[in-house]
Amino acid sequence: MKSRLVAFLRAINVGGHTVTMARLRELFEALGLSDVETFIASGNVVFTSSSRNLAALERKIAAHLATSLGYEVVTFIRTIPEVVAIAAYKPFPETRIRQAGAFSVGFLAAPLDAPSKRALNALETGIDHFHTHGREVYWLCDRRQSETKVSNVAFERATRARVTFRGANTIARLAAKAADR
Repeated sequence: MKSRLVAFLRAINVGGHTVTMARLRELFEALGLSDVETFIASGNVVFTSSSRNLAALERKIAAHLATSLGYEVVTFIRTIPEVVAIAAYKPFPETRIRQAGAFSVGFLAAPLDAPSKRALNALETGIDHFHTHGREVYWLCDRRQSETKVSNVAFERATRARVTFRGANTIARLAAKAADR
């Protein structure tokens, strides 16, 4: 049975790594994945697959992208129902989310262990607030993210976990689009 999935890719169209969305679709199709669509140019790919082992599929996509693009592209896959649930989850009061400078969702390969959660809590500042739920970390920044010292690099160094962040509005739009299909 085929499932509709979303791949959240790290290092696409950031840090000098530019990939057209047409090229990204081609790379996914070359793996035998079907109905491939990209969603904004930040490494979000919606596709259909019959794979039941999503961790193995993540590794297969990451290896193919690394070979084809010449650099590591960590890949995080979620099902459409998972994306819808992530978009609906509210780890902070709605008024705080509306007033925030930025509200993002970080995708992880696995839930953070206790030492990594403690390290994440140590990253909190007067403007940066984190909440973990399953394989996601929610980051509420009271100001714009350009005004914080927290970054992907700081997160990964502290937690020893790979992550890619997306704005919560992007996740909400992606969930709505995917659910409508």
